[in-house]
Amino acid sequence: MSTNAARVAAATRREQILKEAARLFAERGFHGVGVDEIGAAVGISGPGLYRHFPGKDAMLAELLVGISERLLAGGRLRVSEETARPDGSPRALLDALIEGHIDFALDDRPLITLHDRELDRLRDADRKRVRQLQRQYVEVWVDAVRELYQDLPEHEARAAVHAVFGLLNSTPHLGRPGVRPDRSDTAALLHRLARGAFEAAAVGSGQRRGP
Repeated sequence: MSTNAARVAAATRREQILKEAARLFAERGFHGVGVDEIGAAVGISGPGLYRHFPGKDAMLAELLVGISERLLAGGRLRVSEETARPDGSPRALLDALIEGHIDFALDDRPLITLHDRELDRLRDADRKRVRQLQRQYVEVWVDAVRELYQDLPEHEARAAVHAVFGLLNSTPHLGRPGVRPDRSDTAALLHRLARGAFEAAAVGSGQRRGP
């Protein structure tokens, strides 16, 4: 195997390990899962995991810091793409941000559960990094919301963004145990609810609707 192929294989294995670790941590709690169980889920021995991660703490940190980095990078990319379009608009940008977060909320539900339950288990430096990234991600949204609803006060826009995050991040609680609602229908519903929340914030403050 070439050096490049070996690196790709190692990266893929790390992704598999993190995916299964997230699922197991979300289902049974961080302390309820052993290294051997994570290894078994990806077909390698528990000690073999140490070639990829020094321990469970490192996996948890990479999961929570990593998703915060990806959300921020994705949000900034959508801003860049929409503002570069000749036909771009504030409404299209906000829709793009909502769609991106819905994809995360539907496809990475275990990470939402992990964040809610296990964030305090991170080292101080990692926890502060997560919070810093989250604040920056919020500001990306606040700027987009105020571009669409230009008279909406900044503090109300920020409150609305946090409320919408709470709405979208409710996905781990949707549906009966073991039964997930249709993805496309759920995505469409969440999008309507998110846009409705921002419209309500603007109208409730006596602002005009966005263009």
